[in-house]
Order: sequence, then C-alpha cells, then structure tokens
Amino acid sequence: MDSIRTIITFAIVFSVIVIVHEFGHFYFAKKSGILVREFSIGMGPKLFGHIGKDGTAYSIRLLPVGGYVRMAGWGDDDTEIKTGTPVGLKIEDGVVKQINLRNEQTYSNMLPMFITDYDFDNALTVTGEVNGESQTYPVDHDATIVESDGTEVRIAPSDVQYQNASIGGRLITNFAGPMNNFILGIVVFIIVAFLQGGGETNLNTNRLGQIAPNSPAAQAGLKKGDAVESIDGVKISNWQDLTDNIVKSNGKQLDFVINRDGKEENIKLTPKKEGDRYLIGINAAVKDGFIDKITYGFTESVMASTQIIKALGDLIVRPNIDKLGGPVAMYQLSGEAARAGTVTVLRLMALLSINLGIFNLVPIPALDGGKILFVLIEAVRGKPISQEKEGVITVVAMVFMLALMVAVTWNDFMRIF
Repeated sequence: MDSIRTIITFAIVFSVIVIVHEFGHFYFAKKSGILVREFSIGMGPKLFGHIGKDGTAYSIRLLPVGGYVRMAGWGDDDTEIKTGTPVGLKIEDGVVKQINLRNEQTYSNMLPMFITDYDFDNALTVTGEVNGESQTYPVDHDATIVESDGTEVRIAPSDVQYQNASIGGRLITNFAGPMNNFILGIVVFIIVAFLQGGGETNLNTNRLGQIAPNSPAAQAGLKKGDAVESIDGVKISNWQDLTDNIVKSNGKQLDFVINRDGKEENIKLTPKKEGDRYLIGINAAVKDGFIDKITYGFTESVMASTQIIKALGDLIVRPNIDKLGGPVAMYQLSGEAARAGTVTVLRLMALLSINLGIFNLVPIPALDGGKILFVLIEAVRGKPISQEKEGVITVVAMVFMLALMVAVTWNDFMRIF
C-alpha cells in the first residue's frame, strides 16, 4: 500500500511541476509567434490526440509522468522523412493539406506517393513518385503531418520557427518555464498557509500553535491556542521566553500556568531530551490573517530560493555528488511526504518546483539558462551563433548532463541499498 501511495505521490508531484513548467514555454511561444506543434501530458505511446484550431496538437500519453512541448525549430523538433518513404497525400485544389506517414491502410481517399524530396521550411513543396512518374506538389502553409504513431502535427515553415522569432520573444519563451515554477512555488506555499491555518510564525506572542501528537505537551493536555502565562513562576511574554525556560529545564518537571478561553489552568509536564536539547513538542503560533497567509507564500518562496541558490553556489565551489539527488531520491522523498500528509506533500512540491526553476536558469546549453545565454549573445553580437556551433555545444552539454544524471541516480541507489 505504501508503495502505491509513493508512486502516485511521485507521479502527481513530478507531473504538476513539469506540466506547469512546459505550459510557460507553450503560452509565451504562442504569444511570440512560434508554432507549438504539440503539447503533451504524460510520456510514451499516445493514448489520445487532437489538433486544435491554433495548430497545436494536444495529446495524452500512456505514462502519467511529466509532459512536454514541441516548438517549431526548437531543439531536435523535426519530422524527418526518409527518401523512398511511402506516404498518402490529401490534396485539395491542387495543394497538399496533409501528409500521412502512418501506414498504407490509412491512405484511403489519398494520393499514394514515394517521397524523394521535400521542403517544408521555405519552398513548401513535396516531390515523389506517383504511378512511376516524378511529381511535385505545393504544400499548404498550415498543412499537417500524421506521424507513424498517429499524432497529427502542423508542418513548421520558417516564419513560425523559434529561431525566427524576435529576441524578446525568445527570451521570454525560455524564461517562462522557470518563471512558472517560481509562481507554482508561491501558490502552493499560500495553499499550505490556508491548510495549516496561518502563515508566518508569530514570535511575539505567548500563544501556542500546533501540538505534536504523543509529545509531552499533548500528553499533559496543552492545546493549540493556549496562552502560556508563566513557567515555574517566571512570566512568559513571547516565544523566546517560552523556549528559553524549556531548554534550561535540564529535564526537570515544569509548572505551566496557561490561559485557556479566559480561564487560568495549571499544567505540569516534563520535557523530553532529543539530541542535546529538551523539548515538549510545541510549535509557535502563526499569523492567521488573510494577508498573512498570502504573504507567507512569497516569504517562504524567497527563503527557499535563497537556500537553494546558496547550496548551488557551494556545490559549484566544492563539487560533491553526494549533495545531489536524482529521480530515485525524489521518489524516496515523495514516499516520506506521502506518509507525513497532504501539507508535507505540498511543501515538497513547492520546494522541488522552485528548485527546478533555479536549476533550469543555470547557463548550461542543454537548459533554459543556456538558451537564454545564446539569445543574449546574439543580441550583443547582432547575429546568432551558427547552428552548427550551437548544436555541437548543446550536444556536449547534453552528454555531460546525461552522464551526471546517471552518476547521481547510481549514487541514489547506493545510498538506499
């Protein structure tokens, strides 16, 4: 049962983070005039697909983990057709509207052709053998291709390709994925604040927040909302007073005077030693105003971002693979979060989303940050880096990232087993 719960939690957390990231690319690519050929939820074989009026193929795939966008001219997006490939052409008024690559059984009401040449970028033509003769047909700008798995996508003429969009359009398209991850982190932390009944910790009050189950405080009868007036006769005004008196108790029994619903009560309890400290299992009260809960989403996101950036900086200065975690570590964390409850799962989602956003902005060519760097270099030089050079740099970076991922995943397994 725990394994099933862990798998479901992992799939949900990972998928939400990735889909939100990809939606950022999708939305701003369309705003920038870049054709998004496909927006997929899930990976692997296609279960369902539909091409919208906007030219994007929306699909749901078998493996319910993550998702992706295929932007025209971005990365390795291309529908390669080998010479001699049999296809079916749907022709209207002498212009090709659809090229079917799936199989000959789907060519009904289509013109069969063995392709010998094509240009879907500029000339918009397709050439091939029809009934033993070479024929060339013009291809509609918005024609579609039915790929071998049945996915129907638009062709990608040069005017709707990524590299021909404006510099500003390409910058925001690349930045939008990480930006969406930051937004998701903020929103999820706000949801956490509403679920836990408050936002930022209130250290200027003597009122108690959550009480840990089976803790000395819970066993003695302390409840959330109790105001601690004094401990062993010492007046308590704020959280610092409260913790100081508990820490220095050295494990002896303490006499609490609390105010509950306007009535004073005496409660005796004995702190429990955990590590080198004495604790009773209480948390500080949180600010529970509506604005406090909204503010909490932003403050927690800033704190998380600061810690992640600091950790990333330390990792660059002092590389150590043991400080990295891959999919296996994420799966393990998902299991622990699932057992702890919904709030912990949401916290994990927010932290991982912000982590992904920051990591993707690292200027490595295989990441969004690398693509942003290439665009900025083009803006300074007045011309782009040649596609050949960019391709070589990107391949080298991808090989490095793949090797790092394999090493991190192996390290995860070694830590577990």
